Amino acid sequence: MSRPFEIRREVVLPVSPEEVWRAIATPEGQAGWFMTGPDPAEVGAEIDEDAPNRLEQRFGTQAIEYVLEAASGGTTVLRFVHSGMAEDDWGDEFETMTGFGWDLYLFTLGEYLRHFPGRPAVYVEAEAPNTPDAWKRVLAALGDPAEGDAVEVLGVPGVVDKRTDHYLGVRTADALVRFHERSLIGMPVAVGHHDYRSGVDVQAEAAAWTRWFADTVRG
Repeated sequence: MSRPFEIRREVVLPVSPEEVWRAIATPEGQAGWFMTGPDPAEVGAEIDEDAPNRLEQRFGTQAIEYVLEAASGGTTVLRFVHSGMAEDDWGDEFETMTGFGWDLYLFTLGEYLRHFPGRPAVYVEAEAPNTPDAWKRVLAALGDPAEGDAVEVLGVPGVVDKRTDHYLGVRTADALVRFHERSLIGMPVAVGHHDYRSGVDVQAEAAAWTRWFADTVRG
């Protein structure tokens, strides 16, 4: 059995619709705030677009829609909808984590456009060992910081730009680093690293995060 769901969000972004469009509709733009993967068209997604005003991507029983509207001061209002059918065995955690997850991704989109506009990115991710105290150890290794606190990630100084019970975001001079605690959906702690430097070795950076997690969680 399945049931319908709909997640709606509206955010104001500090750049023009054309700049927002590049961030949501191109692989290098999505790597700056979301993640990277196969081009949606290459994996059979149905795409309906009217650049730079509207983009809809339909994947099976789910759809993601972005509607962009120019606003005052060179800003853009983004209206976002994720809708479709959720399987009953996904449980309430699906909607909780999906809605919460989009809040954080859209926050990161705003940070990307505010601090790194127009810069192409690469996306790196890694998972921690799946132990009960992994999140506690990760926070302790970072000094259990609050928003606005200075921290260091992989030897690089940064500042905490977001902190919740299940999330910690860090902004450095050249990256946005996002730690996710995912026990509600039965998955281990993970990091997503949006790197805006040129020439980044993705495999080497992922390996560095894997070693950091191993030292932090198991050490």
